[in-house]
Amino acid sequence: MIESQGPKYPARRTDLTDRPGRASDLAVSFEFFPPRQAELLPAFWDAAADLATLAPRFVSVTYGAGGSTRDQTRELVTEIQARCQVPAAAHLTCVGGARAETDAIADAYWRAGIHRLVALRGDPREGIAAGYRPHPDGYAYADSLVAGLARLHPFDISVAAYPEVHPQALSAQADLDHLKRKVDAGATRAITQFFFDVDCYKRFLERATRAGINVPIVPGILPIRNFARTVTMAQACGAHIPAHIGSRFEALADDADGRLQFAQEIALGQCRALLRAGVRHFHFYTLNQGEMVRDICAELGLVSPLAGYR
Repeated sequence: MIESQGPKYPARRTDLTDRPGRASDLAVSFEFFPPRQAELLPAFWDAAADLATLAPRFVSVTYGAGGSTRDQTRELVTEIQARCQVPAAAHLTCVGGARAETDAIADAYWRAGIHRLVALRGDPREGIAAGYRPHPDGYAYADSLVAGLARLHPFDISVAAYPEVHPQALSAQADLDHLKRKVDAGATRAITQFFFDVDCYKRFLERATRAGINVPIVPGILPIRNFARTVTMAQACGAHIPAHIGSRFEALADDADGRLQFAQEIALGQCRALLRAGVRHFHFYTLNQGEMVRDICAELGLVSPLAGYR
């Protein structure tokens, strides 16, 4: 994910009165990425500590294109689990490593008490446009990586799903077939790429069910901190942004607080629609920012009594 820099989240509105009570059957998980500069680490830890009070099912830390943040990911995952006392999941990819090297990394995670992994094909350091070529001695794709990890230890393994189809997939059916192979290889759950069309997710879920995919498919929710960067990310991963969202952000170009409030409304509306569809686990792409995610969770009734929410 692209690091987001934006204005401080404004004071929470009090006119959203349809917030439910504490929803004990709901679960959340959060994704973070290793900060690119040391001066961003304090904000990273503030967000991680704040969201840890919501008792997430797990928090994950990304791996970076081509495994570029491998060492930092390992350090942060281990420290989050120890410091924040929440289950942590490390992203692990196929890119750029032989099987023996990848197995050694996974084994080290297991011995360190990190028993959750997010298994991905990954992108080359040069970016997705450079094209993907499997390492000659490595795991070729995520399904073989999942199978290898499952043989190594009984990891809890999350994999990626694409309601709007992976941009490099040959077809929607080929993309779904690949997800099925990952699940059959031992994946515990799938987490979707972010999306803004709830009906698209629901149709994807129906197709996955018909295909015999019997693990939870957790919706990935991306609160929009920076619209221009969100557009860039959406173009890279094939996610559609409805025209009315772009129009509203354009109209709010000179209103930073209004943009952030609108972003909260979008994500909260998604979550409420998904709740009505039966979803009980949300995965938030935090972009290392905690306030807006926490505000959304509060409106869903997920704030812990220990959280001290303002």
